[in-house]
Formats: sequence, C-alpha cells, structure tokens
Amino acid sequence: MNISYKWLKRYINLQDDAETVAKILTSIGLEVGTVEPVETIRGGLKGLYVGEVLTCVPHPNSDHMHLTTVNMGKVEAQCSEVDANGNHILQIVCGAPNVAVGQKVIVATIGTVLYDGDEKFTIKKGKLRGEDSFGMICAEDEIGVGTDHAGIIVLPADTPVGLPAADYYHIENDTIIEVDITPNRSDACSHYGVARDLYAYYKSRQNSAVSLQKPSVEAFKVDNNELPISVSVDAPDACPRYTGVSIKGVEIKESPEWLKNSLTAIGLRPINNVVDVTNFVLHECGQALHAFDADKIKGNEIHVRYARQGEKFITLDGVEREMNERDLMIANADEAMCIAGVFGGLESGVTENTQNVFLESAYFDPVTIRKTSRRHQLQTDASFRYERGCDPNNTLYVLKRAALLIQEVAGGTVAMNITDNGQTQWEPWPVTIQISRVNSLIGKAIGEDTIENILNALEIEITAKNGDVWQLAVPRYRVDVQRECDVVEDILRIYGYDNIEFPEKLNTSLAYGIKPDPEKLRRKIAEQLTAQGFNEILNNSLTKVSYYEPLSRLTLDTCVKIMNPLSQDLGVMRQTLLFGGLESIARNANRKNNDLKFYEFGNCYHYNGELKTKNYELIQNDPLKAYSEEPHLGLWLTGNKTAQSWVRREEKTSFYQLHAYVNNILVRLGVDVSKVTIERLEDELYSDGLVLKAVNGKTLGTIGIVSRKQLKVFDIDQEVYYADLAWEALLKQNKQYKAVITDLPKYPEVKRDFALLVDKSIEFADLARAAFSTEKKLLKNVYLFDVYEGKNLEPGKKSYALSFILQDAENTLKDTQIENIMNRLKATFEEKFNATLR
Repeated sequence: MNISYKWLKRYINLQDDAETVAKILTSIGLEVGTVEPVETIRGGLKGLYVGEVLTCVPHPNSDHMHLTTVNMGKVEAQCSEVDANGNHILQIVCGAPNVAVGQKVIVATIGTVLYDGDEKFTIKKGKLRGEDSFGMICAEDEIGVGTDHAGIIVLPADTPVGLPAADYYHIENDTIIEVDITPNRSDACSHYGVARDLYAYYKSRQNSAVSLQKPSVEAFKVDNNELPISVSVDAPDACPRYTGVSIKGVEIKESPEWLKNSLTAIGLRPINNVVDVTNFVLHECGQALHAFDADKIKGNEIHVRYARQGEKFITLDGVEREMNERDLMIANADEAMCIAGVFGGLESGVTENTQNVFLESAYFDPVTIRKTSRRHQLQTDASFRYERGCDPNNTLYVLKRAALLIQEVAGGTVAMNITDNGQTQWEPWPVTIQISRVNSLIGKAIGEDTIENILNALEIEITAKNGDVWQLAVPRYRVDVQRECDVVEDILRIYGYDNIEFPEKLNTSLAYGIKPDPEKLRRKIAEQLTAQGFNEILNNSLTKVSYYEPLSRLTLDTCVKIMNPLSQDLGVMRQTLLFGGLESIARNANRKNNDLKFYEFGNCYHYNGELKTKNYELIQNDPLKAYSEEPHLGLWLTGNKTAQSWVRREEKTSFYQLHAYVNNILVRLGVDVSKVTIERLEDELYSDGLVLKAVNGKTLGTIGIVSRKQLKVFDIDQEVYYADLAWEALLKQNKQYKAVITDLPKYPEVKRDFALLVDKSIEFADLARAAFSTEKKLLKNVYLFDVYEGKNLEPGKKSYALSFILQDAENTLKDTQIENIMNRLKATFEEKFNATLR
C-alpha cells in the first residue's frame, strides 16, 4: 500500500523526514518496501522560469516564426547577455502565433529536461533558419501543466520576472512510502491508520511535540429532506451496519488540484470530483464508500440482499457476471446496482450527467466479502479492506467526512436524514492480561508504567487493575487484538524489538532425533543430485483443475479441492509432482534453455473419501483418513546429455541415464539394489516405464518416458524422462540398512563371460536374480555388456553378453572352483530360461 508522506502530515505533525519515518514504521511492524520521491509534474519544472518578452519581430527567414528577446531577471541563464540593470537577456526563436511584446511567459533555459510521456529531450543552444536561439518559450502541454498547444502560456502581467515555474504552479514534491500490510492489520490500511501507529510510537517515547489530528465532521448538517431514499437490510448477517445519505444538486467536474495530486501521488487515476472523494476517503480512513447516481435508484429504495442464484449482473468493467446465492448485492426496487463491498455496477455509478448522489458507508461481514471476491476473481481496494475487517464504529464518521468533502468540491445540499441500519454501537474487545505473563513473553521486565503508557498510546483503555491482572478494552478497529498474546505483541512492537537485550546465558534441553533423520537424508540426496548437475525446483502445491480432468487414475474425484480457490489455475492440490516439473521445463524451453536436469522434494495430496476400512465403514466419516499427504522426490531429464563441441558429439539424454541416477539414490540410501524388483509400468502419464518395488512388495517409485499426450498439454516437443520416488518408502528401507566395514579383499577377483541365446521376453534382471540365487557366496556382480538382435539368430531370440565377477575373501580361486560355478550357472540358465551358449 502506498502512503504519501505529504498526505500523512495532514494528521500527524511529523518532525522526521520520510526515510526516518520509514525506518520507524518497519520497527513497529509496518514493514516498508521502498521509499521513493515523486513529482506531481515529471521533472518538477526544474530549469523553467518566468520571463518577459522585450522585443518580438518577424523571423527574417521564416513566414511564421518570431525572433524575440526575453528578460529573465536575475536568472543566470546560459548564453544570456546582461543589461545595465543586471538583468539577463536571452534571444529565443519562437514559432507560437500568440507571442507578443510585454507578455509574461514560461521559459525553458539551456540544459532543461522536458518530458513527453516516456520520452524526454534537453533544451540546447540551437540555430533556427540561421538565427541563434538560447531557450524555448513554452506551451502548456510542453511542460505538463495542461493539454493546450495552440500557443504559448501567457501569465498575468503582475507575475514577477525570474520566478521559478515550480513556485508559480505550486509544485510540491512528495515521497511515497510503500508499506507491506499484513493480513491482520486492517487498521493500518489507510493514511490515518498509519499516522495513528506513528503517534503511538512517538507518544510512548514521551515526544510531546507530535500530535494526532483527525479531521472534524462537526460542520455536517442536514439541509432539507427533498431526496429521501429508504434502506432495507434483508441480510443482516452479511451487513450488520449500513449508513447512507443523499446529496442533491452536485456538479460533476474535474477535481481540484489538491485532490488530484493526492490521488496521483499514490498511483490512482483521478476520475471526477465525487468519485475522487470516495477514493480519497478510502485511503484516508480505510473505509470504502460507494456513490450511486440517486436518479438511477428505482423506487427511491435500496435493498441489501443476497443475489438470486444465476442472477446476471454487469459490473463497472462491462463484464456480465453470473451471481451466486451467497453474493451480497446492493439493489434498488427492480434490480441489483452493486456487488456489496467488491465492485460497482455499470449503470448505477456517477457520470458527468449526475446531479444527485446517494452515498453509502457500510460494515460488511469480512468472510462474505472475501468469498465473493475470490468467487468472481475481483480484487479491489474496497474488497481488500472489507475482507480484512473494517471498524463498524467508524462507518457514520466516514459518511459525514465524505459528504462534507463532496459539498466542498461539487456543491450540493444534504437532502435527507442519515439512515443508519443495524447495530449502531459496537463494544470494545475485552481482554485480560497478567503483567508477569507479559514480561515473560517479552523476555524482559519493562515496567508497569511503560506498559500503561504504551497501551494509552495505542488507545487501549485499562478498565480495571487487580494486582498484576489488568482488564483492557481494545478498540473495535483492532480486529487482530483479541487475546493476551495479541496485546503483548502490540506492546512489544511499540516498545521496540531492538530494545530487548540478548540474555547472557542460553538455556536448552536435550532432544533425541528420530532415526533415520528425514531432513538429513533429504539434504544428502539434494547435495548428491546438485553435484550431478541437477537444479532444484519448488512448485506450488496448488495446481490446475484441467490437468486431472482427462486422467483415469489420478482423477479429479481423488483431488483435494480448494473451497475458495483464487483461480482455476489454483483449484486443487497436486496428486503428482510431474505437472509442476513440466511447467518449469516448458518455461525454460520457451527461453531456449532446452538441456535440463531438475529435481524436487514435495508433498502430494489425495482424497480417499470413498475407500472403505476393514469394518466396511466409509473413510469419509473420519476426516483424518479421508485425506492423505505423501512426500515424494521427482526427477526430470530432457534435452542433451552432452552438447556438441570439438572434442565430442552431441548426445541425447536417455531413460538409462535417469535409471542410473535413481540407482545412485537408492545406493546412497542403503537400499540393496539387487533385491529391488522391476516390473513393467502401465500408466497414462508414461509412454513406457518401470515400477521399482522392495522385497516386501511396497512400491519405491516409478521411472519412465512421459507420454506425448502429456507433453502436448505443455507444448513441449522433446522427450522428457521422469522418475517419481516414494520418499517415505525409501526412508523405511534406510531403517533396515546397517553399514558394514570390511577390509579390502586380499585375493583377486575373476571375470568370466557368457554369450546366451534367450527368448526376447527374457530380461537381464531375471538372469541376474537367477545367477545370484545359484551362487550366493562367491558371485559378487553380474554385468550386461552387449545385447544383439538381428541376422544369424533364430526368430524370437536375442543374445545377451554377460560378465560374472567371482571372488573369495579368504583364498585365491582355483580353476576347478571357477569351472564348477560356471557350469552350475549354465545349467540354471538352460533349465529356467531355455538358454543356450553361443
């Protein structure tokens, strides 16, 4: 939220500069993002002065230009000549038709920078049609004070020569303080709210020079009852208080400079005087208002009601919206005029033809407004404040304040008694605090006098004291302060976090961590993958509904749905990490970064509401069982494994490369890879893949090639390899792992090879398992170093070339032992797989 330093000073007589104020705001919990100077007119009219035209003759070489001399007074302009009186005289060529002797004009001297939108240009010494020109006599649009370009600006005759243009136009620079408002601080969503917090800071430090002034509304009065409008609140639960008043005979026109400058400084576009007042008061007091064209209120009746399901309504942006039965509407006798607290209607707002206005100031239920805002994807300044909770006791004051300002800038008379529907007085929040508890939470005894001083500065009334137990009445506008801990937080932020000293000793207790430590293992694997060239990604757990609509396994029915989604793009919680990774790949590929290796640790979420327990009771009866959350590790490979260079050719990534990375992870976690079973994967997310399972049959993960159908959704036109590892299952495997340290073998290993002719359906993993079951002691490893399918082989056959590593830790292997082992292996392959040696 943008806060104008100049605007802020209307309510608090600040002595500190904007930078100091920004530091104070951050220290008391209103974190400041940036502090930037702003100018109501770009460039601040620097280098522009009032001059007097002394001579004006036709240009000798032009039929429309004039050659002038201009008295600049004591302004020491470049290339000027000084007359006998010490005045600086400039020769300027001017093309304006209205230039004449004796005029007071605005002159841009050499070196002045002028702006035209985003473009800028610098006034330089020039020669126009052979005559020197040492400046420029300006028109309104050339310096940003208007839009007229028919001729130069002619000022009143009594304007002093040499007066800076910034002084003549009363240009006052401002500083914008960008405050990051947290969701709980609705009281600080305005200039007065920020001023109130600053005042509490200064008052708590006994700074009597600073005072807080709230604009008075005592001048408000009802002039007549010529435009009465009745109000009926049909939904008091959603609108506990509604106030309104009509103003007759207003003149819609451009706002005065002070009002336009105030809004422009904080980034708002002035519209007209009445609408600008409502925007001004919103940013002044934090209470949204709405101004209706009273002549468009049919039947002179206003009904605050819920919308009818499916009711059509055209909002101020020209979009027709279908309303929900829980949307609160402001309607007249026949039709809706406004989505309450969110957005106005196209037909009921103030226009240049408006003569009579009905002004609304209300307190709406924050939950109702928030749900409507999210439902229709409408985030406005009004909904921003209403959904956080406004001050219901401030409603009437704000209405009177806005009415007085409208009368000031647009005229008119108050033409009805104020209507005030609902609860008119809201009691403060009662809170009990214990001083010993306050000191304990703060970590320092700051003294009862200090605490009382801070509470008074925060407008928190102490209603009773009973020893160290105090009864407090917290103002209604502090919707976030309703518990003892909230009051302590408020005391601490005003006292100053920096004023709490670090203790000289640190107390701690022994804690026994779980084994294995999931976080430690996660970091270990993350470091391993990063060292292998992967980049870690972090994607939102909320994802698009459309990803799951066409799926048959991870269906929309098993998604955890968001009740009030910010958008359809964030409508459900993810059931797989795959789609987030594909989004990251698509984003990079669109920026010509095609060779990617990603990994992500993240949770996946499932709704199991229709599953049944052993007792045949629906799980949905137990919310804790109806939903599941599982940690996963995802890996993505795409593009080239190696880029082409003078020493090597380009090499594409492959399924086997990803399989190797997965194997490395399993080994690092202590999983016995030889005991992991591999099955063919049938899944719509993959065009081909494998399932990795532990000895107990639990799935450790899947690895495969992402299907073309899924890649098409993300406009990815290159192969993507993806592995999804079940992190909890891997951790359980790690629990069973025990590291064993042995000496390096003293005796050499022996390598023997087989070339086996087998059926095409036989896989290497089957052969390896059979080999290890045949020789459990001396067989240390089995490698596949060649696969051949083609000529000179029987149909339906393929050739596997295998290497067997044999080793005895206690003796050197003898030829007879080796021959015996190889014969047993051969017999096993022949018996189980009908294999033959080539």
